[in-house]
Amino acid sequence: MAYASALLVIDMQNDTVSIAYRAAETVAVIAGLRERAKAAGVPVVTIQDQGAGTEAGTEGWQIVPELSPAVDETVVHKISPDSFLDTDLDKVLEALGVTEVVVTGFATEICVDTTARQALSHRYDLVLVADGHTTSVRPDSGEYAAPGQSIAHHNEIFRHIDFPGRNIRVLPASEVDFTAA
Repeated sequence: MAYASALLVIDMQNDTVSIAYRAAETVAVIAGLRERAKAAGVPVVTIQDQGAGTEAGTEGWQIVPELSPAVDETVVHKISPDSFLDTDLDKVLEALGVTEVVVTGFATEICVDTTARQALSHRYDLVLVADGHTTSVRPDSGEYAAPGQSIAHHNEIFRHIDFPGRNIRVLPASEVDFTAA
């Protein structure tokens, strides 16, 4: 089946990456995906949070240099975990003819999960990049799942979600094939 894909890069900003689990590895994975997407003519859409505690224009709000969007790339600003809510993301994707979103970014349990589920509700097929999303560093004990466990948990949940009429895949970055789009 052919897809018209877009790569979504969610909240990979200086402040979030500074507290991210496996930050360097995740940034490198996403940077590699960006290069491959661009080489294949697949649009890259950067999502940039400017909600509470993330003031637009500050150093912490900036996208990390390795993932800084090119002048011709779309940047969508959001103020909630849902990259579709009160943004023009859906219109941007529709205008590009996108049928499938390839989701990466921060934070696994919040913005990545919410945006991935909303993409399905907006009738997009979904690829969750198993090694292309991350969450905050935190203790292995406490109310939250350990970071690695949380990432694995969400990958497994998306492998088993049944969403009628949607194709959902969880793939490592090495298996994401933009040339098939």
